[in-house]
Amino acid sequence: MKIALIGASGFIGSALRDEALQRGHQVKALVTRPERIEARPNLTVEKSDVLDTQALTEQLREADVVLSAFSGHAQQDVRGYYVQGFDSILAATMAAGVERLLVVGGAGSLEVAPGQLLIDTPDFPAEYKTSAEGAKAALERLRDQDAQTWTFLSPAAEIFPGERTGNFRLGSDQLLTDAEGNSLISVQDYAVAMLDEVEEPRHRNQRFCVAY
Repeated sequence: MKIALIGASGFIGSALRDEALQRGHQVKALVTRPERIEARPNLTVEKSDVLDTQALTEQLREADVVLSAFSGHAQQDVRGYYVQGFDSILAATMAAGVERLLVVGGAGSLEVAPGQLLIDTPDFPAEYKTSAEGAKAALERLRDQDAQTWTFLSPAAEIFPGERTGNFRLGSDQLLTDAEGNSLISVQDYAVAMLDEVEEPRHRNQRFCVAY
């Protein structure tokens, strides 16, 4: 498949890029700093600005799917930049006529109890709150529209560099935890879950989550 991957040099984006290439897909990596990505077969790298909707639209044309690992971590107004960038990505995907948009989401919008989100718990790390709020807003925007087919994948509460095991559980809107109460996933297995969804869509117009 032809995959347009936004944010292909980031922590999660890099894992998605590697998993997609390993599976033999053609990946167009759209990044702010192309020099950070080494040339590889089936990989093209282009400088991209997510806030330039018109230019982004042209970069997304002819893609089978758009995979967004966009984040606003480097910005002063993380939530505002994330929401603005995501709105542009959604608009560009629709304008380019790409059938599906898959989005790297956060765990903050997952429920830990009926009516209580992880982001609202006392122990939620303050340094991640604004990006979690941005991802939550993106999910709400996707749910409030019906023009674009989408999927939103939330990781476990903790996502870390680890092994690609292929053994994990999938859920919906509730945070998944193990027998000890931990919520964990390696970034490599997160990428497996996302590329599985790219290849065999099972969560159209839905959010799902992944954890051990």
